[in-house]
Amino acid sequence: MIRRVLTVPALILLAGALAGCAGAGAVQSGPGGSDSRYVAGNGVSQVIKDRKPAPPVQGTTLDGRSLSLSDFKGKVTVVNFWASWCAPCRAEAPTMQKVYDETKGSGVQFVGVDIKDGKDNAQAFARSFKITYPSLYDQAGQIALAFRDIPPNAVPSTLVIDRHGNVAARAVGSVPYMSLKNLVTQLAAEK
Repeated sequence: MIRRVLTVPALILLAGALAGCAGAGAVQSGPGGSDSRYVAGNGVSQVIKDRKPAPPVQGTTLDGRSLSLSDFKGKVTVVNFWASWCAPCRAEAPTMQKVYDETKGSGVQFVGVDIKDGKDNAQAFARSFKITYPSLYDQAGQIALAFRDIPPNAVPSTLVIDRHGNVAARAVGSVPYMSLKNLVTQLAAEK
């Protein structure tokens, strides 16, 4: 008979795994519940006064097309980091689509970034929530890493890029409808 003895760190990890998302700052994340070092946010928007250029992000969308953030130069671009396994992302998806529908006529573009996810699950998520804006597929999390100056360090996170290509705002966590709508409307009104 083989006996396994768990060390104190292993017991702590086991307790954390059993707790799931119960902790205030912890989020079980990644396919199969793997830890990707993301923490939950509170959805509070932060407008950035000293704006820096967004990194040159490009990739492949969930439907296989090439996409670059530079494709939307001159538009306010909302970049939402999400994953199909993320419960707050599921709660936030209708808000993202609604604000996109309401603001796209005023020079606003939304781009999702599906992070650390399976492609089939991500495509099912987009279909289920009737997401009509493009989403880049970023299983490895490289797009998030490109935003070093203003990191999207939770899932979901939302970055807003102004018409000049600078990161103008960030929200970490699920963003309430009115907060997102007001933020996007304010940035779209800038000259």
